[in-house]
Amino acid sequence: MDQATRRITPRKGPDFGLDGDIPRYWFDNDPFKTRFFDAMSLLFPEGEKFFIACVRDYRDQITDPDLQAQVKDFIYQEGQHGIVHTRFNDRLKAQGIAVDHILQRQKEIMFGFFRKRFPPVYTLGQTAAAEHMTALMAHGFFSNPMFAKADPRIRAMYAWHAVEEIEHKAVAFDVFQKVARGGYLVRILSMLQVSLSFPLHVFLIMAHMFKVDGVKNRLRVWLRGLWWLYGPGGLYPRLLPHYLAYFKPGFHPWKHGDMRLYHEWTRAFERHRGDAIAAADAVMGRVLAAAA
Repeated sequence: MDQATRRITPRKGPDFGLDGDIPRYWFDNDPFKTRFFDAMSLLFPEGEKFFIACVRDYRDQITDPDLQAQVKDFIYQEGQHGIVHTRFNDRLKAQGIAVDHILQRQKEIMFGFFRKRFPPVYTLGQTAAAEHMTALMAHGFFSNPMFAKADPRIRAMYAWHAVEEIEHKAVAFDVFQKVARGGYLVRILSMLQVSLSFPLHVFLIMAHMFKVDGVKNRLRVWLRGLWWLYGPGGLYPRLLPHYLAYFKPGFHPWKHGDMRLYHEWTRAFERHRGDAIAAADAVMGRVLAAAA
């Protein structure tokens, strides 16, 4: 189904109570699982700014009013993601994580290197690739019962983020194809680059976090964590078919991804009058019931 028939809802970022009594290791009391998602959160605010800038490069060339409206809502949603994850990152800063230094380095790489040295069509390709990776993780997030072991507030934050990533998952891709006229080679090269650089950056941040935390037996923590991510039945192998679909010549984001739990969240969000925590809990209840 074409994205023109899909709804992108510009929601104000909910209050998740991120300044509350959230445990340091909020995901299954596990340093690897927790810091994996913490490291991703740390990258989101500057990453969202980069995505917005790369799509804006072509905004004035868009003649399709539907795509223009989608770009406007995409920008709003990404801006709200940056605001909420900045609040979350303030928790990390209070824990001694070098948030400001990491964000400055990330800004130098994305804006000082890629945005200055590569053509706009390539950085838009990076954006489309990153949006695909976040969308497939969003689809996987909803259907994975392991997130029942996460703190309800942070689980709700990631569920809300996942919903909006699903809603606007084709915007950058459509601008890349329809407006920038990006070719298959640029699409694949940018995806391969993002596929390598993003996890590497996350792992480097995690290593810093483990050092700050004083984690003992780090080699064991890394080995167990990487098995959780990449081993049989792990987080990423479940997403591999969805990831590889991007390399098909006829790929489009709306051809992939189960939407049932997305619709469950949106109905619960409306039913609970904008309570994102209750909506995420409702979805997780459905996932656990299905897994039982």
